[in-house]
Amino acid sequence: MPRYAYEPFLYRTPPELAGGHIGQYRVAIVGAGPVGLAAAIDLAQRGVPVVVLDDNDVVSVGSRAICWSKRTLEIFDRLGVGERMVEKGVTWKVGRLFHGDREVWSFDLLPEEGHKMPAFINLQQYHVEQYLVERAADFPDLIDLRWKNKVTAVEQKGGDVRLGVETPDGRYQMDAAWVLACDGARSPVRGMLGLDFEGQVFEERFLIADVELKADFPSERWFWFEPPFHNGRSALLHKQPDDIYRIDLQLGPDADPEEEKKPENVIPRIKKVIGHDLFELDWVSVYTFQCRRLERFVHDRVIFAGDSAHIVSPFGARGGNGGIQDIDNLGWKLAMVVHGEAPASLIATYDEERIHGADENILNSARSTSFMTPKSKMEQIFRDSVLALADDHDFARRLVNSGRLSRPCSLEGLALQTPAPPRAPLASGLVMPDAPVEAEGRREWLLNQAGGGFVLIAVDCDPPIGLPAGLHVVQVSQTADGETVEGVVRLVDVDGVVAARYGAGRLYLIRPDQHIAASFEHPDAHEVAAAMSRAMGREG
Repeated sequence: MPRYAYEPFLYRTPPELAGGHIGQYRVAIVGAGPVGLAAAIDLAQRGVPVVVLDDNDVVSVGSRAICWSKRTLEIFDRLGVGERMVEKGVTWKVGRLFHGDREVWSFDLLPEEGHKMPAFINLQQYHVEQYLVERAADFPDLIDLRWKNKVTAVEQKGGDVRLGVETPDGRYQMDAAWVLACDGARSPVRGMLGLDFEGQVFEERFLIADVELKADFPSERWFWFEPPFHNGRSALLHKQPDDIYRIDLQLGPDADPEEEKKPENVIPRIKKVIGHDLFELDWVSVYTFQCRRLERFVHDRVIFAGDSAHIVSPFGARGGNGGIQDIDNLGWKLAMVVHGEAPASLIATYDEERIHGADENILNSARSTSFMTPKSKMEQIFRDSVLALADDHDFARRLVNSGRLSRPCSLEGLALQTPAPPRAPLASGLVMPDAPVEAEGRREWLLNQAGGGFVLIAVDCDPPIGLPAGLHVVQVSQTADGETVEGVVRLVDVDGVVAARYGAGRLYLIRPDQHIAASFEHPDAHEVAAAMSRAMGREG
């Protein structure tokens, strides 16, 4: 029996069926998984009303995505659920790699202090969805969450998108100015538009088994090449909350997924891993390695995000994290377009930037797959040589590839970023790093103080006069001394971490998704305004 208690959400008859009319909406989101719910909350926080349509009425069955990276947790924190996720999740930052029964290498994903969020947590997707559903309820006037509303037709016409929707009470139609397709790897919306993925499907399959057991395994990621309990294959062990452990076991290319999922076949495998049978199966699945994406993510007024836009092999935790980072990139842009604050062409930069991110994820995922499951004699020789050398040589340890774990991609050199001056500590396009600060005597974090709009951060210097209206200004200094300026938030760099990471005497223009749009030394207000205009998709 699954440990998690699945409680159905309340279905309500849509107003279109009660009133016999075609609903008119600014934004419709198809899919109430983590990506769709995150999109709804992000847009609601920016004052954009949305309707969310999902064909189910419970959170996802099975743990599915469990590994949430530091950057994704920072995004979730901005959306209001990050702290809750960290409190419930299993925090980890150490990974250990084994070849057979010997340890090859261990690594630390966050060796430095001074960040609010940990390197990673493990938390089952059903918990994340539950938290997001409850957070969405904080916006009753902006988020219309409709369960058991299955989208059956998509037609773009006259600048709007018309959706056909099927419910337990009958069918109805609605129009939306924008539609976000967040409906997963088998995306019905993608199929209705006649779109398909491009990329590679690998022969390898992996068995996922969530097992409930009492154990003292540390909160670490353990990965084996050719483990003694699973000869000639690969294996992964992760700890989750509630005494649930994720075990991944590589299967042969000829494995029958339905046969492999049967308890009588799974239980003996798990017994070999943990050495006893004092466990219960919680969830079992089989997945195939894939590295594929849509050619474009934006199709007129229909925008794809998450697994509906791209799919990668799970090792590296790049799927769920990549989807949330899609929304982080898209939300502010769509909100500005809806509010008339930026041209519609700004949406095209979502295509540019997140295809760049997806390609980086796909490249890393494909390389990991080739290392874990060599496809040729030369790949096998390379893999075996690296593992043999890793005992004694640091360069070889860094070549061991069991999944390059999710990191935010840099947007440096892409259209919205103003190039950084020479010797700038942080390049334009990077995510701004967090740091501890003090605000009015309270211990705070820089990312929380930056918020979710455009912000200018001045580190140990004064911001210029005459800045664009609506630009949030944060001044970070070593002490609380100095004149208070109206409209400027004063923070104290109590530990000197901000100056160390950003450089004293520098100013940074930060985008609403907390990527650095520009950095300056002694700018005037016109330079800042030009960089801000460029970051909004306008001419500088």
